[in-house]
Amino acid sequence: MKQSLSLRMSQHLALTPQLQQSIRLLQLSTLELSQEVEQMLDENPFLERNTDEAPQEDFGLHEADARISLGDRVNEAASDAGADSHDAAGESNASVSSDEAVTDVAESWDGDGSVDLAPDDSEWGTEAGVRKNNNNDSDSADAIELASGLGSFTDFLHRQALSMRLSEVDRAALRFLIESLNDDGYLEDSLESLAQGLAGTEDIEQLEELVHRFTMALSLLQSLEPVGVGARNLGECMRLQLNAKLKDSPQDEIIPVALKICALPLELLAKRDYKRLAVQCNEDEASVKLALTLITRLEPKPARPFANAEQHVIVPDVLVVNTRRTGEPNFRVQLNPDVMPRLRVHDIYANALRGGKGAAHLGLQQRLQEARWFIKNIQQRFDTILRVSTAIVERQRNFFIHGELAMRPLVLREIADELGLHESTISRVTTAKYMTTPMGTFELKYFFGSGLGTDSGSAASSTAVRALIRQLVAAENLNKPLSDNQLSEMLKEQGIDCARRTVAKYREALKIAPANLRKTL
Repeated sequence: MKQSLSLRMSQHLALTPQLQQSIRLLQLSTLELSQEVEQMLDENPFLERNTDEAPQEDFGLHEADARISLGDRVNEAASDAGADSHDAAGESNASVSSDEAVTDVAESWDGDGSVDLAPDDSEWGTEAGVRKNNNNDSDSADAIELASGLGSFTDFLHRQALSMRLSEVDRAALRFLIESLNDDGYLEDSLESLAQGLAGTEDIEQLEELVHRFTMALSLLQSLEPVGVGARNLGECMRLQLNAKLKDSPQDEIIPVALKICALPLELLAKRDYKRLAVQCNEDEASVKLALTLITRLEPKPARPFANAEQHVIVPDVLVVNTRRTGEPNFRVQLNPDVMPRLRVHDIYANALRGGKGAAHLGLQQRLQEARWFIKNIQQRFDTILRVSTAIVERQRNFFIHGELAMRPLVLREIADELGLHESTISRVTTAKYMTTPMGTFELKYFFGSGLGTDSGSAASSTAVRALIRQLVAAENLNKPLSDNQLSEMLKEQGIDCARRTVAKYREALKIAPANLRKTL
């Protein structure tokens, strides 16, 4: 093989540690960002949380302050740094801009040799002149406080168990089963598998003794409140609730019919096939219909009232407020101050580095530079979120006035072109970021949707079409529910070209059952 030399030119993008951190912070959710901030506070001695009530300098946040009306634009000079640096990560073959902000991003973690305090070292995130809600309802209840008032589901069961007069062995078995329940209040594992996992032995006699103890404990568990707790499946859960009702109303003739239905395969119950159910239960159709009505009032998840509401509370990153009570609405876009970390560089430690020399000094200087870049990257993150949110509200203004039916088609490319960002940047910004509006709280991705052709030549948003399908189904005759083909024809009558398969896809996304399952026989 003959050896030779060749020259080849190629272009590639090298991501600096600062740029990598900026991209990573941009795609984090609010909870993940909070965890990242806590970790950085623990690791970097030059970074501290500001607790001063007096406002500090916020190095340019005023230019991108959320307190602007939709008629104004965010100051481009304050936002270009975040836009350009995020765009660089969007494409592997893109070249880095020579913009001053991007030049700053390309600096080394080692710094420039200066340890003097810069304006960048001051606090960021002090803007708190935003209302925490947009309805001024001072009497509104805190969902977390309401949930905490109920207490833990397992604690509630343990308190009931303590009131029983049981032996130590039976009490321990009952406690073990309570701790083995899932979040819905079901006992998913079989008693045999629980005994095997607890004993860790192949001794048949010991395993049989444990299964016997667990069987007795299960009977005690299923006698506790809420009724249905400890069930192994949905059918057993409903039967436990019906048996409790039968004890209270032994003369009720419908409860035994409902118990027969719950003993059958649940597919028949889901289809609401009255005729077949009547044959299987040997009952008349009228009694079956009344029994099904009773079954629909049962609680399929006994632990639902004890669900931890805190896990389901969404903390918005952006607030949209209508500043005009009458007349033409004027929507104001604001960053949520509750999610903005209040950070600054520890000035005492930074001042102590002045004039120092040696390897130890260089290492500390590097940590100081890391703290400065971390604060800057967080600022860029929120500035970019604000710019994108403002552009979304401008494009979807009719939604905030009229609701889902007024949603217009919107794709990532439109916002990217308007703000001079890459589509990947818009995708990162709109993922796991939420906006509270007069219409409710939505993920930023909610406002994007493809368009469907109309007779007028314009496009209808897929979100608006889904809302229209929901309205049509809600108004249908339950004896003759609308099929997907009929829904498609009705949409065409309104000038929206939506195929049957597209209607089926939207219906499934809305969790609407097919026509045969919605039909009342």
